[in-house]
Amino acid sequence: MSGLYYEEFEVGQTIEHEKRRTVSESDNQQFCDMTMNQQPLHLDADFAADTQFGERLVNGLYTMSLAVGLSIPDTTDGTIVANLSYDEVEHPNPVFHGDTIRAQSTVTDKRETSDGERGVVTMHVEAFKVNADDGEDGSGDETLVCEFDRTVLSLKKDEQ
Repeated sequence: MSGLYYEEFEVGQTIEHEKRRTVSESDNQQFCDMTMNQQPLHLDADFAADTQFGERLVNGLYTMSLAVGLSIPDTTDGTIVANLSYDEVEHPNPVFHGDTIRAQSTVTDKRETSDGERGVVTMHVEAFKVNADDGEDGSGDETLVCEFDRTVLSLKKDEQ
């Protein structure tokens, strides 16, 4: 297990998730098919070409799910009892096929359960589109594409 136990989370801690993923057309198509979301803005190139975006958008729920998935190894892999909620979800910028996404989580709150046997942890998760290198130093900029609060019920170390 590589996730953190309740005691290992600290309010204010920001965890940069090392794994990244480039979103493919197939990823978007499969997600839309699995969830029965046939929105033409995600699937129909001709339709999307006539929108303000000029091309198909990646399904926002896929982007959010990807951000959760990228965060799992560093936060809750093997140490979670349950996801309790996803709140304050925002998609400030679009994601397109070929965009590479990275995520980070900042612990915003934690408390023990009323029986003291487990802990509730809230993290603010942010997903960024990694833009191409802009400068000679290799540093590119990033664009925020999704953010939300994720609250989990976490195991304590003595429960392992």
